[in-house]
Parts: sequence; structure tokens; C-alpha cells
Amino acid sequence: FWVVPAVEVKIEVVIPEKERSKEEMSPNGKASPLIYKVNGTARHYHLEEHPVASNPYHNPKDVVEASVCHVKDLENGQMREVDLGCGKALLIKESGEFHAVGHKCPHYGAPLVKGVLSKGRIRCPWHGACFNIGTGDIEDFPGLDSLPRFQVKIEKEKVYIRASKQALQTQRRTKMMAKCISLSNYNLSSTNVLIIGAGAAGLVCAETLRQEGFSDRIVMCTMDRHLPYDRPKLSKSMDSHPEQITLRPKEFFCTYDIEVLTEMQVAAVDVKSKIAVFKDGFKMEYNKLLIATGNTPKTLSCKGKEMENVFNIRTPEDANRVVKLATSKNVVIVGASFLGMEVAAYLAERAHSVSLVELEHVPFKKFFGERVGRAVMKMFENNRVKFYMQTEVSELREQEGKLKEVVLKSGKVLRADVCVVGVGAVPATGFLKQSGINIDSKGFIVVNKMMQTNIPGVFAAGDAVTFPLALRNNKKVNVPHWQMAHMHGRIAALNMLAHGMEISTVPYLWTAVFGKSIRYAGHGEGFDDVVIQGDLDELKFVAFYTKSDEVVAVASMNYDPIVSKVAEVLAAGRTIRKRDVDIVLFLSFRTGDMSWLTGKGS
Repeated sequence: FWVVPAVEVKIEVVIPEKERSKEEMSPNGKASPLIYKVNGTARHYHLEEHPVASNPYHNPKDVVEASVCHVKDLENGQMREVDLGCGKALLIKESGEFHAVGHKCPHYGAPLVKGVLSKGRIRCPWHGACFNIGTGDIEDFPGLDSLPRFQVKIEKEKVYIRASKQALQTQRRTKMMAKCISLSNYNLSSTNVLIIGAGAAGLVCAETLRQEGFSDRIVMCTMDRHLPYDRPKLSKSMDSHPEQITLRPKEFFCTYDIEVLTEMQVAAVDVKSKIAVFKDGFKMEYNKLLIATGNTPKTLSCKGKEMENVFNIRTPEDANRVVKLATSKNVVIVGASFLGMEVAAYLAERAHSVSLVELEHVPFKKFFGERVGRAVMKMFENNRVKFYMQTEVSELREQEGKLKEVVLKSGKVLRADVCVVGVGAVPATGFLKQSGINIDSKGFIVVNKMMQTNIPGVFAAGDAVTFPLALRNNKKVNVPHWQMAHMHGRIAALNMLAHGMEISTVPYLWTAVFGKSIRYAGHGEGFDDVVIQGDLDELKFVAFYTKSDEVVAVASMNYDPIVSKVAEVLAAGRTIRKRDVDIVLFLSFRTGDMSWLTGKGS
């Protein structure tokens, strides 16, 4: 296996005095060393002292200052993108005060001026990430980095912004982190925090621990060959190479002493002895454990399922190989899941033919409802994707050892050079069956609001868990979304450090097909009605999903930023009734003001 080595790297960070006092606080809220027990021995650790410049802009050549507007140009609750000559910033006025931060979301570069401003934070219009307007810190996900924060001053009724040129160009800021100060005291088989899984949940957990001043050893292990990467791009941007979608470069892990063991599979966990046993027999002792193993794709059960050129897309290599083999060839995709539909969209212009086989009569029916599902299906058909609905695969046939045909139970035979299977997934928790960790009947790890399992010191996060969703009256749910995995990892890390933090985020997801995005917020499982505004044929609509007269989720296409606005309302604990939908739309697009909906209660 490969371990990212821990090396000493001296860094200089510049953060505001107010933020610095918060960041340098120990996880127990006191500026004193922490005590953790490792192998039964109490040892002290403290946050590394970083040199901090007294002048936040100590390099005059890297500083730009410009007058950007008159104080009366912005009303409270307004935002404006302003140009400082060598880059742009987002100027915000709220409660009579001006703030300036980066103008692009660090996740995928969305223009935040088109986002939603509400009670001290701004929500991205594309994927729902949230940032504090006073500090720039990321408060909800997806994405890892925060926004740069710029100085604002008022002179003679004019608003000036003073900013670092580098920050204006990068439009992102990595929060201050501690490093491990005691790595030499450990042997290879002992760590304080062990993270099983190197997806979004695992990585955010490790980063949050460092951001909170945790300076002990952190080890992440993964079955994958690669450092953590942007998994949604496997089906949305299939020809991306691993190095193009890596979430953090190798140097990042070295700098902050986060060790990554690749191609390492945990076979069992002994929670009494606090030992993880790997498939090759290697054992590692831990103090705190995070299980973030995600899920395993389901496979077909028919004859020929093991044939060459039949794929479950699990890695960048899988996605790259499918694109290569599918170019100018016949592709059959089994399953109108998010993965299946995104793969179909991506290959439609590259393959000779794309056929999609699905058991339901409309794609996305359970998630988006029949009317939206039909509109999406029509868009795919207009882009040369052929659907074979209400049927299954009965056999895969070969010729000279390679896939040649896909036989359906309806009797139809499809020509196929490549087959991609997207029929769902199961939680990757089989190795925990004898561990004593509570697993439900479907194989999901059961956790509470703090991402804790029934075993002290053992946490779980991501696609493999069920947790109480505040939005749905703490109903135990599984939410296999990229954004939610990020938040799970953060909550788990904070509670490893005894912060007592409970999860309350609103689920947010998106799918991208044929250059268009469907955005979705909430949890619509079990919805009994759909209220649609807009034009489905023109693919410009917003759909409100209701259950017993209450809006539980919203989806839209070409209707930004309505989903982010509704997400903010739901995040405030406010109930939207079916009768309120027209008012929500009026306030959102006619006045832009939804402040009446962001208080508590209904």
C-alpha cells in the first residue's frame, strides 16, 4: 500500500483577529492543550502556533484598493459584483453594514451575486453551498474551500474595498489548519483517528478535525487507487482523468499530516479492542473511528453478466474506458437512475446509438414525479436516446468473447458493444456484520443526529447511513447525496471533539444532462402531490413536492435561484404550505424578498 508521507512544512497564514481567536481555540473551547488517550496512555496535544502578520496585507505589491460605489447605491439585502481592476468581489449590504467576499462559489464557480442572501450568509444558486458573509467561511456544502474576505471602509459616503490580488484571482480560501505534532511517537499500526473511506465524508471529517485544532494522527484508508476525488463527475464528465478531479493535491495531505492508505480494504472491526483488521491481515488500533464506506453498485443477475465490456462505473478508469469503447459504437444502459441517465446524456453525441432499459414506465418517477419524468424523457428522446421501458434484461450475448447483444424480457434484442449497469447500489457494510455496530435490515448503519453509532467512539457518515432528518420530523432516512456526505463528515468530526453538534442541513442535489441542470432540495420521499409552475415542454419549470399539504421538496430547471431560496426557507425551520406556493414564486421573482418566510414556525 501507499502512504502519503507526513512532512514538516512551514506555512504563514493571515486571518482576521476575530477569526484567529476562534480558530486557535482548542476543541473544548479553551486555549489549553487537549488530552486524548491512545493505547491507554494519556498524552497532551496542542494547536501548532502559526506566525501571524500584524498587517494582513504585508506585501504592498499584492494589494489593490478601489472605490466601488456610493453608500446609497445598495439597499439592505442587496448584492453587487464589483470590479477592482485585477479581479472582482461580491459587495453585500445587510443590516446597514457592508461586507466583501469572493464573487464565485469555490465549488464549480457559480456567480454568487445570483445566489440567495439570508441572515448573514449567502447560498450558491447552483448547488446550495453556503458561506458566512462576515468571515467567508463555508457553512454548508458541497465544496471544501471558503471564500476570501476583503476589507471594506467608508470614506466620504464612498465604499472602498481593499483586497489581495491573489485572493481576487483564486476566489477561494482554505481555512487555517493544525498539523500533527506527534507522528514520530506512533508506529504504523496505531492512530488516534481512523477513517474508513476516502470520499467526501471522510475527507471533510479529516479537514474539519485539523481546522478545529486537532493535532494528533489521522489515517484515511480506501479501496481506491486514488486520493479523494469528485465522484459525481464520473457520470457527468466521463472522460475526466483522476488528476483532473482530485479534490486535494498530494501536497495538501502532506502539509496537514493527513495520511492516506490506498488500495487497502478493511475486512472487520473489533470495537471492544478498537482494532480494524484489513483484508491482507494488517491491523490498526484506533481511538476514534469514522466509517464512510459508501455503497457498492448492484450487478445484473442474468446470463452473461460477467462478460467483457459490461460495466458498473465505480472509478475514473471505468468511466474513461466506457467513453473510449462507446465512441461510434452501440451502447445499452440498464437502469434510468441518476447515473444511468447522466451516462446516456454524456454518450449520446459520442456513440452510434444509446439505448436505455428501465423497469418503470417513466424515468425518475419516484423522485421527480411522472410529469417531470416524462418531460425529461422527451428531452432525451430528442437527443437520440432510445428508451425501452417496463422491461428487464434477460440475457447478454457474446461473439468471440465480447458483448454483442442485450436480450430483453419483452423479446426485443438490442445491438450492444458496451453495456453500462446503473440499477442502484447497496451499502458497503458487509464487513461490519459481526462487529456489534447497529445495522438495519437494508444494511445501513444507524446513527443519531451527531453521526454516532451505538458504539462509543464509532461514527458513520455518507451513503452507508440512516440518520434523523430534521426536515422530516427526525425520520430516519438514507440520503445518498454528495452535499449530505460533506455535512455528515463535518458533524462527525465536531462530535469526535465533543462539540455536541447536531445535523440540521437541508438535502440538496443536482443532475446535469445535455447542458441543462435539474436542481433539487428537500426530501420528497412519499410525496402525494406535485405542484408545477412554468412550462415543462420548454424545460423551464419549478415543481413543489407536497405531503399532506406541506412542501417537502422542490425541483427546478432554468428557474434559478428558486431551489436555493426554498432551501433557505426550509433551513430556517419554516413550513411552506401548498397554498403558499404562488406567494413564494411571486416574492421570489417579482420582489426578490422572501424574508417573511425565513422566521421560525409556519
